[in-house]
Amino acid sequence: MQIILKNKDTLLFDEFKFKCSIGKKGVTSNKTEGDLKTPRGVYSLGSLFFRKDKLPNPTTKLKKISINKTMGWCDDINSKYYNQLININKNIKYEKLFRKDRIYDLIIPINYNTKNPIKNKGSAIFIHVTKNYEKTEGCIALKKKDLLILLRIINKKTLIKIT
Repeated sequence: MQIILKNKDTLLFDEFKFKCSIGKKGVTSNKTEGDLKTPRGVYSLGSLFFRKDKLPNPTTKLKKISINKTMGWCDDINSKYYNQLININKNIKYEKLFRKDRIYDLIIPINYNTKNPIKNKGSAIFIHVTKNYEKTEGCIALKKKDLLILLRIINKKTLIKIT
């Protein structure tokens, strides 16, 4: 079963239809780091990362990982850890996962450019929380209540199709 990004503001799964937001500059087949675009294609999903200090243990069939203050996602094109989960290191550029704005209280990494990542092809592409459907830097964002519903109905074999 696939999650389908039908257009720039609708995510479909089975009979469920969710409002969402995507990258500020739309969808692309030629993603580059920092282009503010969501990568077109079909991708598997990673584990669920969540803030256990902000919400109860989410119900999902995905593997769950609790986010702590030392976690980051490397977006440094010069690092050997590019597009990987890292322990924060001030010598490497990264996306902080433990955030005050709460948009990363729930994160599902989209496995785009994760296996043998190509430098500058884009990193840290997630499904995460939005407060008001603001456009993202390339991720897909849902209201927390909708993301919690999605988590209940997907599993580790679920793919996402971004068109």
